[in-house]
Amino acid sequence: MRIKAYKTGVFKENGDLPAFIKKYLPSLKEGSIIAVSSKVAGLWEGRTADLALKEKIIKESSDFYLETSLCYFTVKNGMVMTNAGVDESNIKGRLSLLPEDPYKTAARLRAALKEIYKVKKLGVILTDSMILPLRAGVISAAVGYAGFKGVKDYRGKGDIFGRKLKMTLVDAADTLAACAGFMMGEGREKKPFAVIEDAPVRFVSKQKKGEITYPLKDDLYYPFFKPFFKRGK
Repeated sequence: MRIKAYKTGVFKENGDLPAFIKKYLPSLKEGSIIAVSSKVAGLWEGRTADLALKEKIIKESSDFYLETSLCYFTVKNGMVMTNAGVDESNIKGRLSLLPEDPYKTAARLRAALKEIYKVKKLGVILTDSMILPLRAGVISAAVGYAGFKGVKDYRGKGDIFGRKLKMTLVDAADTLAACAGFMMGEGREKKPFAVIEDAPVRFVSKQKKGEITYPLKDDLYYPFFKPFFKRGK
């Protein structure tokens, strides 16, 4: 698998994102996945807001929120994130917001890029930063994706000694997002998208809704989160 992030100029709000990508990526290999910053995808759709509205937007757009000493711990679109994806970095004088429906945005971008590059197999991931429990620093995750199976299911298959796996699911979408996000960077790199080639994924034309979302009460961390969910929104 190969990953390359592309250095670009600054993408402007309401700009033409497919054309912007084409400017810096003249050609694309069949069977590639393009990981794009969700901030850029949000700008494409004009998803910005006044700085004074930050707290209001976080609360209104979260499925659950809890104020902490560092930020708002939020759950949005089946994903744990800080501040519901509302961000002030790498945008001047405004708040950047996630796309209203990241999966629809990913599908829309994929359709446009398929037409531009004349490819049949293409994946798109919209990336954003998240924090893992008990780990320092951020890691990129997929807030939306299109064109490939986001979860690899190993249940019922054997390990190297023939023992059948009972619970193992591999989060392909977030794993690829993390790899691409590491190459794209979090600061002044100006690398808002990356191309992943030869990823071991299954390409699909239609996404299974919610395939990457795990039931809350079955989640490993639920016993720890449960008291806070009762206190929050």
